[in-house]
Amino acid sequence: MAHDYNELLENNKKWVAERLGEDPEYFEKLAHVQTPKYLWIGCADSRIPPDRVTGTQPGEIFVHRNVANLVVNTDLNMLSVLQYAVEVLKVKHIIVCGHYNCGGVNAALDNKSLGLIDTWLRNIKDVYRIHQDEIDAITDPVERSGKMVELNVMEQVYNLSKTSIVQKAWDQGEFLQLHGWVYDIHNGVIKEVDESLLHDEKLSKVYKIDFQGK
Repeated sequence: MAHDYNELLENNKKWVAERLGEDPEYFEKLAHVQTPKYLWIGCADSRIPPDRVTGTQPGEIFVHRNVANLVVNTDLNMLSVLQYAVEVLKVKHIIVCGHYNCGGVNAALDNKSLGLIDTWLRNIKDVYRIHQDEIDAITDPVERSGKMVELNVMEQVYNLSKTSIVQKAWDQGEFLQLHGWVYDIHNGVIKEVDESLLHDEKLSKVYKIDFQGK
């Protein structure tokens, strides 16, 4: 077990040596700039590294991860990341990326008590409630789980558009596009499952914020 841990530190040394071999100023350049165009809100699953699946480099994607890639309006961690990404880093694209056979989604479709995480999974159960007829009509469990993953991503993109952070950016005329993706662990392919949002036209009026006070 100790060997497994020490291997991480040794791999780090090798990685540093490789980067410096390619560019002696690699880390010096990276230390002085962070100008990502993208915010990635993804699942905590260890099999989906955002930079590798998108072919990007350190500094190009700002990342937030949690169980089942949720956008919850009481999650101060996620909202703080979102605000910093939009207002300070000025990202242009926010990507909610789920993945098929998501453990969080599958657990939410069940009724077993798992402890503290039950509270978190309730947010996914709300998605199921909204789309219950569509989900219940699917008899194959794999297909059912896959559809639920896709619908969950779409609901989280919609949740993003509800936030005052995103709406304020749109109100100020800033370019900010929201995207819904699902990653297939079995083949490595990313699927777009939601139309990209550039404004609040799909947002129910009850969620729209009047920043002008009119």
